[in-house]
Amino acid sequence: MNTHLRSDELALFVRVVEHGSFAAAAEETGLTASGVSKAVTRLEDRLGVRLLHRTTRRVALTAEGDTLLARARDVLAALESAEAEVTAARGRPRGLLRVNTGTAFAKRRLVGWMPEFHTRYPDITLDLTIADRRIDVIGEQVDIAIRTGPPGDSALIIRPLLTTQRVIAASPQYLARAGVPTTREAVHDHTCIVVAGLGRTPDWPLLHQGRVTPTTIRPAFACDNADVVRDLAIAGLGLCRLARFMLDDALADGRLVTVLDDLHVSESVDIYAVMPPGRQHLPRVRAFLDFIADKVAAGAKRAL
Repeated sequence: MNTHLRSDELALFVRVVEHGSFAAAAEETGLTASGVSKAVTRLEDRLGVRLLHRTTRRVALTAEGDTLLARARDVLAALESAEAEVTAARGRPRGLLRVNTGTAFAKRRLVGWMPEFHTRYPDITLDLTIADRRIDVIGEQVDIAIRTGPPGDSALIIRPLLTTQRVIAASPQYLARAGVPTTREAVHDHTCIVVAGLGRTPDWPLLHQGRVTPTTIRPAFACDNADVVRDLAIAGLGLCRLARFMLDDALADGRLVTVLDDLHVSESVDIYAVMPPGRQHLPRVRAFLDFIADKVAAGAKRAL
């Protein structure tokens, strides 16, 4: 029996799993559904095992298929990396680059940087998706995800991008109406706006008798989009606690001011780029990460 694996069959197997059906994989690759099914069947015959449970509506991995899936992704990423490195000398980084990030980082950083990136790397096509949730980086075929805090998936490659702090802020109009909080207890009398849906608890770390004490707030408004929380605070709705990089422009022009600076003790907020294994070697991925790192370094002292 010929057990040599073919990369094209591995790639089709991965696409079927990621899209959940032969038809969807066929639509992406330009093949027929029967052609994709036959390719996966040939792969199963080569290995002598069943990789997929087939139903009329979806496919599901067998135990053997689950084992092969992780290895197949590694192999395909390594092949793509090798091809990119061999051909890199022919010109500039090129190809499709899939990047995912949250709304805040996209609006407060990436949007302003992307014209320069495109000018520098015109042969890279950037597919930018915005999601204020933790995505499946591997399953959703993302090359780079930019997110706050390290990922729980230890299989991903991590590159630190920047570290910032959280601040408590409000608009001058709100403070003129509600008063400026100066004590830990006073926070309970204020309208608070919080980010919901990302596992955060509504506790703000404030000093009490010389010790950092989580202070439970009673949020009047919650939203799963941090950028909307920022805008609500600017509109005068109440107090917010967000990463400083999100607020630096509003603090600079006076639309927001910080409060409780002598009581608030902020933990560091780390922002990372995370990638599937092998992606970090692709020239287009390296170009994007190096560009972002340069922009962060150039503006870190001023922005953070």
